[in-house]
Amino acid sequence: MDFILLIIIGFTGTFIGTIAGGGGLISMPSMLLIGVPIHSAIAANKFSNTISSFSSFFVLLRQKKIHVKTALFVSPVAILGGMTGGLIATSLSEKSMTIIAILLLGVALLVSFIKKPKEELNTVDKVPLKVYPLLYTITIYDGMFGPGQATLQMYTYLQNGFSYLSSIALTRFVTFLSCFSAFITYLLNGHIKWEIALFLALGSFIGAQVAVRVAGKLSKKLLIGILKTVTILLMIQLTINLLI
Repeated sequence: MDFILLIIIGFTGTFIGTIAGGGGLISMPSMLLIGVPIHSAIAANKFSNTISSFSSFFVLLRQKKIHVKTALFVSPVAILGGMTGGLIATSLSEKSMTIIAILLLGVALLVSFIKKPKEELNTVDKVPLKVYPLLYTITIYDGMFGPGQATLQMYTYLQNGFSYLSSIALTRFVTFLSCFSAFITYLLNGHIKWEIALFLALGSFIGAQVAVRVAGKLSKKLLIGILKTVTILLMIQLTINLLI
């Protein structure tokens, strides 16, 4: 196994995934192309996302882009969703989950064009309760497969008054919890290959650290443009995967 290639895959996927989501559509196919078994690839991806997501969240927490209590409010939903997704990963086909992902991304993109986000607030103490069912659905999907889940979360928080960096912070925290929960189920089922997961995680950690620092220097207009572009590319890639 080419460990340098795994580091590059981890870096690229997480850098893009941190800023706009969709990193899974880079890392997952790349690992499959170099011969990593599907369940081992998902397990390694969950492990690396656990490490990188918490590291990027911690940076933004120290920069006071998010409050601890804001993140803690969504913790139960993220943990339950990740565990649920991990447990039912073998119950639904990849085709079914791909169709769901395309529909969810399409709705999120449409809403971003026709519905003006709430005025950006300086401090958001908690995520509105009405958003929790959607977050639970997203974290279930993340636990099962995941490409596009971070993008969906970003739209959700932006539409409810969070700043872009706060949305990144909360997305990374929820991703950390759901991926950790899902990873445990893969670990208990013997799917983890540490010689793959550790090098992928190293690249992901570096990618996450670079991404949160780059995002802080870009304008919100540019970041929103990147988010929408990634969403469209995700939908195209998922559709191609569905048709092949």
